[in-house]
Amino acid sequence: MWADFVNLIFPDRCRACQNNLNPKDNMICMRCRLTLPRTNYHLDVNNPVSKHFWGKTHLSYATAFLFFQKGDRVQHLIHQLKYKGDKEIGVVIGSLFGNALNATDTFSKATILIPVPLHSSRKHARGYNQSEMLAKGLAQKMNIPVNTKLLVRSQKTETQTNKRRYNRYENMRDVFEVISPHLYTNQHFLLVDDVITTGSTLVACADKLLTIEGASVSVAAMAFAQH
Repeated sequence: MWADFVNLIFPDRCRACQNNLNPKDNMICMRCRLTLPRTNYHLDVNNPVSKHFWGKTHLSYATAFLFFQKGDRVQHLIHQLKYKGDKEIGVVIGSLFGNALNATDTFSKATILIPVPLHSSRKHARGYNQSEMLAKGLAQKMNIPVNTKLLVRSQKTETQTNKRRYNRYENMRDVFEVISPHLYTNQHFLLVDDVITTGSTLVACADKLLTIEGASVSVAAMAFAQH
């Protein structure tokens, strides 16, 4: 009764559309769960996300859950996740994404989930890694462990926002390293990130993971910014 009273005075709102949530909704209202712009790229091996990485690195599969456009509900979700401390939204979206990926014959082959790592100083400032929260949601549905120790970010880089495409790739060169690679031979790594724009960060991560003996790498991102 107390929770109902508090919700009446301070209603919980959908993180996507900002409308009031029903008591049984979990962070995202049912309308948004049904109408968020899903790509369904996981059903097509040669989808636009996969093509985005052709000639840049060797991925087994690549997909994104949602389309991203400035000012839309997906951008609002990402803003809540990255800048408003609403880390549990990552778990909720990752869980929805995991349901979709788990039904495929491609992404379900992955053996380890690898969230794109943040530099320790940035993670400390934010309090968490948003990609790790997405990976936790994926793990709940896919029954695949999350590993945050194998791939680490050893260098802090300048923001990528205002850099040209080529400079973004140069900015990410040798930023990441793998720890104890001999313990992870012959694994299919599923790299997890929030938004794919140029993909330079994911390329740098994939290239490092592919130095491990017998490794294969796929990518799963929350959103894809169409060009």
